[in-house]
Amino acid sequence: MAGGVKKPVNIFKLKDLGEPKNVFNWRLWFAVVSFGLLGAARGVDEGLISGAFNSKDFQRTINYSSYGEVEQTNIKANVSAMVQIGSVGGALFAFVICDRIGRIWATRQLCILWILGIAIFMGNGGNLGAVYAGRFIAGLGVGQTPVVGPVYIAEIAPASIRGLCTCIFTGFVYVGIVLAYFTNYGAQVNLGDTAHVRWLAPTSLHIIFAGLIFILTFLQYESPRFLVKQGKYQKATETMAHIRHLPVDDPYVLSEIKAIRDSHEEELEATMGASWYGVLKEMFLIPSNLYRLYLSAMVQFLSQWSGAGSITLYAPDLFRILGITGQNESLLVTAVFGIVKFVAAVICALFLVDVIGRKRALLLGITLQAIAMIYVAGFLTAVPELGVDNKYVLPQAEAGASRGAVAMIYISGIGWALGFNSMQYLLTAELFPLRIRALSTSIVMTLHFANQYGNSRAVPNMLLPTSQGGISPLGTFWFFAAVTIVGGLWVWFFVPETGGRSLESMNRLFELPWYKIGLHGNEDADRRDEAFNEKEAEAAQFDHVDIVDEKRADGDARV
Repeated sequence: MAGGVKKPVNIFKLKDLGEPKNVFNWRLWFAVVSFGLLGAARGVDEGLISGAFNSKDFQRTINYSSYGEVEQTNIKANVSAMVQIGSVGGALFAFVICDRIGRIWATRQLCILWILGIAIFMGNGGNLGAVYAGRFIAGLGVGQTPVVGPVYIAEIAPASIRGLCTCIFTGFVYVGIVLAYFTNYGAQVNLGDTAHVRWLAPTSLHIIFAGLIFILTFLQYESPRFLVKQGKYQKATETMAHIRHLPVDDPYVLSEIKAIRDSHEEELEATMGASWYGVLKEMFLIPSNLYRLYLSAMVQFLSQWSGAGSITLYAPDLFRILGITGQNESLLVTAVFGIVKFVAAVICALFLVDVIGRKRALLLGITLQAIAMIYVAGFLTAVPELGVDNKYVLPQAEAGASRGAVAMIYISGIGWALGFNSMQYLLTAELFPLRIRALSTSIVMTLHFANQYGNSRAVPNMLLPTSQGGISPLGTFWFFAAVTIVGGLWVWFFVPETGGRSLESMNRLFELPWYKIGLHGNEDADRRDEAFNEKEAEAAQFDHVDIVDEKRADGDARV
């Protein structure tokens, strides 16, 4: 339980990790999947909205053709980004809900907001204001999902597989994207582009997922760490025993609860006040906590502006820019793109994040993403008319390079799934101490959605020709490439490896001066782990000697 970095994890040989055999049981996986499903909230929206908006019936419903070209661009950007605006408020609101009513009830109320917003959007009656309002309200629910889901999963998962468990949340982001892409494609092919149900049927995926998650919460237990924070120690022990499928008095369960209690009590002793103001001071005035906040905030900023998120959101439009013609063909290529990203996320969760570590997986993903962005930017530089001149027809001689650019978009999706997209949730969920975890995660996810909104709102305008105030497609992709390269350098110098550590031992990574943590924090933490383990062993030995002496003093020969 000390929390040193463990040996690589083989997902198919979990019994070799030295944990009690019952720990990796169906209750744990059922809870992880139930809360991992929250990841689909973002995935479904990102995968649906562009295809739904492009349907002729939806555009006719909101009288889209009556606006000028620049106004149309702004309307599309606003409709797409309105969920992100709502999500900013939802993420900021989530910490209050998480810490006041718990992770379970927080999930239930976000599902209700999610369903309510989508219902308003679907029943807009041609009113653009209702479209905006519905997506904003849905965003209030969706914005809470990356706070509640990863925090709950990280709090119940054993340290040895916490990366795998948290990446299941990311995996469901891609499940949502794949289902959304193929639902859009199926509706386009089978329902026609002019039927009202063309965009209503795919949009109903939101309600299906929200309803399913709401029902599953009644089959789950509250986070033991939240119960410890509430002072409900017996209930926390019982819940931990249930999730671990072990007796309440099992040493493994008792040691976990003891580590959580000890860590929380240390936080309370070191706190700068019991009020919310004291928690804020603890976040910003304790250097190790401030550095964790800096890491989490920067990974959100760099990941969103690296461009891969906006590629997911506007994939059909971007594939058309790269030479894919026809609405059906564009949607099909987009759907395959979703599958590629989903497979990459599964590979990351099963074979990378707990095997080679968070930092190496992140650097591998960023490298793939940077290569892809540079290629696409170079292709658009060679053929600058694409996306700028609507009458331009791609010459046959450039068809091979065009297919290469499409393939590189797929590669960027693989890199995004292996790197930034998985780590932006995992690092945020596992870095912070229990006392400030919900608030810190909430603030970071607020930054996540603020940057996502800024990026999704800006990209349609960035893609416009320079004559209309944009920087053109080639300028957009060079921008993405530059941010991705800067992100890789930042990760190398500033991000430590967190894999294999218990949440309670994470403090030891941040004892060095801030400029040494990224490159030397793990070595220092290993030394501190050894010292901690030695003290624990000595304490256990002294306790045993005291018990033996007491028994001898009482005349008990059974020692």
